[in-house]
Amino acid sequence: MKIAAVSGRIVYGLCLLAIGAVLAIGGARLIYLGGSFYYLPIGLAAAIAGIAVLRGKWRTGAAIYFGLMVVTLIWALVEAGLDGWALAPRLLSPFVLGLPFLVMALVSGPRAYRWGGLAAVVAGAALIAAVWSTSGFQPVSAASRAAPPASSDQDGDWQHFGNYKAGTHFSPLTQISRANVGRLEVAWSVPVGPLPTKPLSQNQTVPLKIGDHLYICTAFNDILDLDPETGKTRWRFDAKMPGTGLYATKCRGVSYYAIPGATGQCSKRVYTASNDGRFFAVDAENGKPCTGFGDNGVADLTKGLEQRGPGYYRVSSAPAVVSGKLIVGGAVADGQYVGEPAGVVRAYDAVTGKLAWAWDPGNPGYYREPEEGKFYTAGTPNAWGPISADEELGLVYVPTGNATPDYWGGHRSPQSNLYASSVVALDAATGARRWNFQTTHYDVWDYDVASQPVLFDLRTPKGIVPALLQPTKRGQLFVLDRRTGVPVFPVVERPAPQAASVETLAPTQPWSTDFPDLGGPLLTESRMWGLTAVDQLWCRIKFREARYDGRFTAPGLSYSIQDPGYIGGVNWGSATIDTGRQLAFIVSNRIVNYIRLVERNDPIAKGLKPDPGSNLGGLVPQEGTPYAADIKPFLSPLGVPCQAPPHGLINAIDLTTGKMVWNRPLGSARDLGPMRIPSHLPFTIGTPTFGGAMSTAGGLVFAGASQDHAFRAFNSETGKLLFEADLPGLSATRPMTFRSDKSGRQFVVVASEAPAKGGAAYGAITAFVLKRD
Repeated sequence: MKIAAVSGRIVYGLCLLAIGAVLAIGGARLIYLGGSFYYLPIGLAAAIAGIAVLRGKWRTGAAIYFGLMVVTLIWALVEAGLDGWALAPRLLSPFVLGLPFLVMALVSGPRAYRWGGLAAVVAGAALIAAVWSTSGFQPVSAASRAAPPASSDQDGDWQHFGNYKAGTHFSPLTQISRANVGRLEVAWSVPVGPLPTKPLSQNQTVPLKIGDHLYICTAFNDILDLDPETGKTRWRFDAKMPGTGLYATKCRGVSYYAIPGATGQCSKRVYTASNDGRFFAVDAENGKPCTGFGDNGVADLTKGLEQRGPGYYRVSSAPAVVSGKLIVGGAVADGQYVGEPAGVVRAYDAVTGKLAWAWDPGNPGYYREPEEGKFYTAGTPNAWGPISADEELGLVYVPTGNATPDYWGGHRSPQSNLYASSVVALDAATGARRWNFQTTHYDVWDYDVASQPVLFDLRTPKGIVPALLQPTKRGQLFVLDRRTGVPVFPVVERPAPQAASVETLAPTQPWSTDFPDLGGPLLTESRMWGLTAVDQLWCRIKFREARYDGRFTAPGLSYSIQDPGYIGGVNWGSATIDTGRQLAFIVSNRIVNYIRLVERNDPIAKGLKPDPGSNLGGLVPQEGTPYAADIKPFLSPLGVPCQAPPHGLINAIDLTTGKMVWNRPLGSARDLGPMRIPSHLPFTIGTPTFGGAMSTAGGLVFAGASQDHAFRAFNSETGKLLFEADLPGLSATRPMTFRSDKSGRQFVVVASEAPAKGGAAYGAITAFVLKRD
């Protein structure tokens, strides 16, 4: 027993000494970099306490450590206030490390020590309770605004990716309401096949509901027709997608078209554009190829595109159906080489599959297919996000990316710079550009516009304005007159940082002044986070070592922090708009990147070659430019973001004023943890998000998107959580809803990942419905 006690004392003393040394050495480095003076003396105190324990002087060690904790408490409250998650790494790990002292005081110390230890426990519990009750993880809601009557339209289908061509992702159905949403239960949940093994392959499909059919696509571009009432598969079209050599395989949805006046085979069609550049048309009733479309039911989207080999071009978003045409953009493998496949946007006849027009950003006056041996302009901004349309105005609205590669622009043409990271309005009949609005000038931050432009009629004191809401990865929200592209709310140009840039950047960038910045607050050292005091110190040092000039910090040869990073802000999940209430609901991120440009003679860049199957992030070649690029999320050694939570939120914004109505963190820590090990903690933290939301006339907002495998519904006017349920896995998409033709019941449906089968990742579709009385 005595030997065990001595051994325990030695282990504990060495632990205190080691951690104290790490904190002291790191603290000295932080002071040298101009940072906090806290860690050096605290590290020395912990090391001295460890030495006292090793010498058998428990009371001396305990007294030193108690003083350390008092200083830590004061410092933490001064620096972080009562923000629970910000206080956690500052207080919890020192508290846990000091538990042996506390146990000794409570069990075998003098009476004064026992009372002191008990007081420490009570004070700690009270502090935690006080902190958690004021931690900001409850809805931050304004007073509920009076809402005009919602739409009385009772159309029960969901016929386009965003329900309407306007992309509102809004449903007029009201059967599921605030009063009864808590009674939702799973109606059915079905597996829909394996997912590719790529890290960026996700089950992102948003189903279409047409009559008595529910159409979905898989990440392999297979098309399934499900019974909306039961989830049973009626037919499955096999796209025969190759399992390797592709990049970020996913399918966000299919498209549907009924030929006016036609009957019989292929009079109603379902389309998907694939990850390897094929365009399929199948009969909506039986899934058989429509042989009159393209070549035996398949059109070749790689025609006219110059690429080194297969895999550099893909389509991930559903084609837009506009006036009998299918309008499709495409994506490329980011960061590989100068001259990647063109960002051409094309319209195809929905019946024959023949090209109707093409908009080539590098040759905007030429609307035909290139002549034999020629190609669309390589390296131009591509349009990988969902496209919207206003058929009355005869316009389609295209969100564009930046010209490739992402992090250096010296090779780009004036046309590429003009149309990059923009929303572009094209004539639906001819493909001619009508207007364009740029959200980021000379984009070298990968701020491509991923979000679908959302069209709505804005009520103003002067009448109705046909408007367009464009969310961006920057977290900026631009509201434009969709007829002209002129901002409805003020947009100003502000000076942009230039320091340490290796090229001449745009001197100013556009800012939407009346709407909230969903990119989050600017970073400071005190906003650095971690699960423990040690990895928080690591993040502080890395923050101080990097250049950070706020938004638009220039990429350069030394590490810099890009804020927000390439996942946003707002990514492809875009916004949903309750048109009656004039409210927009947006899922957003606060995640930053740690980046630098790498010269070609650097050993890590030598031999680096383009690869269409490479993952986004890490080291990318940017072949043909002077620099490779090293891009990664800013994470601690334990794999958690270096900035303090929340990292993902859901926001409600009044479109008539631009004011935030409410916002709240989205997602708990349950399925997150260090080194990707689930913590099983139910605390709301606001996880990084992938996907978006749906709103309904029933006064509800539905969202998955968080990394805790949960599906939720919120009161649209207050943000109050009304419903929460588990999903089979991560839902990195947007939900939809419909009314069943068979039962008349309203269903809410969402795609997700599912538990692996036979070692392969799987996808699932889950439907919710109200419990029967």
